[in-house]
Amino acid sequence: MSKIKISDTSLRDGHQSLWATRMATPDMIPVLKKLDEIGYHSLEIWGGATFDVCIRYLNEDPWERLREIRRNVTKTRLQMLVRGQSLVGYTHYPDDIAVKFIEKAADNGIDIFRIFDALNDLRNLETCMRTVKAIGKHTQACVVYTISPVHSVQHFVDTALRLQDMGADSICVKDMAGLLAPYISYELIRALKENLDVPIQLHTHYIGGLAIATLLKAAEAGVDIIDTASVPMAFGSSQPPVETIVRALQDTEWDTGLSLHDLFEIAEHFEQIRKHKGFERGVTRITDMKVFEHQVPGGMISNFYSQLEEQKAAHRLDEVLKEIPRVRADLGYAPLVTPTSQLIGNQAVINVLLGERYKMCPGEVKEYVRGCYGKPPAPIDEEVRQKIIGDTPVIDVRPADLLEPMWGKAREAVKAWSESEEDVITYALFPQVALKFFEWRKARSAEDVPQIQSNDEIGPTVVENKASAAPPRVKPPVKPRAVSRGDEDMNIDEIRELMLLLDQSNIADLELQKNDFKIHLRKYAAGVIPAASNPVSAVSNPVFAEPVEEILDESITEVLAPMVGTFYAAPSPDAAPYVKIGDRVEPGQTLCILEAMKLMNEIKTDFAGTIVNILVENAQPVEYGQTLFLIQKD
Repeated sequence: MSKIKISDTSLRDGHQSLWATRMATPDMIPVLKKLDEIGYHSLEIWGGATFDVCIRYLNEDPWERLREIRRNVTKTRLQMLVRGQSLVGYTHYPDDIAVKFIEKAADNGIDIFRIFDALNDLRNLETCMRTVKAIGKHTQACVVYTISPVHSVQHFVDTALRLQDMGADSICVKDMAGLLAPYISYELIRALKENLDVPIQLHTHYIGGLAIATLLKAAEAGVDIIDTASVPMAFGSSQPPVETIVRALQDTEWDTGLSLHDLFEIAEHFEQIRKHKGFERGVTRITDMKVFEHQVPGGMISNFYSQLEEQKAAHRLDEVLKEIPRVRADLGYAPLVTPTSQLIGNQAVINVLLGERYKMCPGEVKEYVRGCYGKPPAPIDEEVRQKIIGDTPVIDVRPADLLEPMWGKAREAVKAWSESEEDVITYALFPQVALKFFEWRKARSAEDVPQIQSNDEIGPTVVENKASAAPPRVKPPVKPRAVSRGDEDMNIDEIRELMLLLDQSNIADLELQKNDFKIHLRKYAAGVIPAASNPVSAVSNPVFAEPVEEILDESITEVLAPMVGTFYAAPSPDAAPYVKIGDRVEPGQTLCILEAMKLMNEIKTDFAGTIVNILVENAQPVEYGQTLFLIQKD
């Protein structure tokens, strides 16, 4: 036996699991040199959700974050998490993008690439592993741990052996949901050590309370490296705290050799960040303990809660957590790790919100069922497959073999914004979000530029990133203006204008039933009530007791947003819109994309007709129940 090495996850998975990945680069800079002196095996600082969050919410360039950390960390190896052929996104990307991404990540400072595939389909690791080996960096391949009728210790050992044969320099057991129990941990690590020749690392989460005991039993079984986080970003859905593990192993044959005093200095810095920004501590709730039933990993429960809160359905979290295992069984017992955790979890959310299972499925879920993410561990339920994709054929080749090269097209799309290869990659991974970020970056004034400050000392001052604030989702209210009316019948132009006014006045937030909405709209048009009037008191007002003529022609039907999200008129920035005013549409035809919960949801029409009006602009945020289209039925 020898002393245990430790990888620190505070700058990536720690704050991803607890703080929704919202730690900004300026929050990290003052503590980097101190982290570099601790003696960690590696610092996990990039990959996972950090890339997406930087451009989507923080208005930061993720590449610049990596370069800034590399400038300050010169002794310790930097590590990132790669989602196999999905890289740092939620779908598979062509091989040319995967190769460029790995090469550029290495050029900008990454030493260790931890690579996994959510389905343990090793075909999806081939390109990234081969590229990492070719550029002389460390390839750490993952065995994704889960519990199901088709997973066993022998299955995980066989998977690890195949990864070793593919050239892995080390193997990581990735227990993303904290399901690995202590004695199974001992059995699994011992089996891996007996059968493999490369170092074994264990990554687990505290979410169900097993993690500390699991790591200690892994140490007894001979694990080489373990993952922990600084205590302000530990416990709960994150990793166990480094301070506890270091103390537990002191004066044993597995002593880490790390200084508790220095670790607590670093913890004080992160604690100041936590307090200043109002981030939560890691706690284990009853809902978290139910991980042993629903298997939702890391920070996904808090993400689901946020998503449901955004959809005004936070009270339905328990329903979602009960639905997740059902969806997982339907879809072949995929391990719940990005991107399959998003696919299965968000499908469960949609099933609950719409009250009908698989009534609407994001495009990514359809691609998963078609085999575009790889081969599930078990067959997909045939009835569910029929409901989601019908008779569409399922592929059986490596999914990336079907993808056309993308580098040239992405470079052409970005040339108006940048010549940087890193920006080309950003666009290739997240085209819609990247263009918004590039536009913001181009338009920002000098005083808006975040001040990245490096400081050798850990002080009480937290550097504010004034440019990090994401634009508010809710539109500012617009003062209604008078609209002239003659007889009782409103024409369609007046209806359109008033609906737009109401959208801008946040009337969509009132979640009125359709008939009550029409009544409210009509009374607003007549000047009886203001736009901001409370719908409950308005409906109970005696004036509403009188019959009100329908303001919309019966042949004209509204298509409403089924959830909060971002409206996209086209599948990609360079594609033609799905529909335009005057187009005829048939039942089942796609009208638009609604990006919600990080997935692209196709909004389709249930009937035939003609598009009368489109009431949302491209890339505009929309609220639940907001009118997107007016369609005149045939």
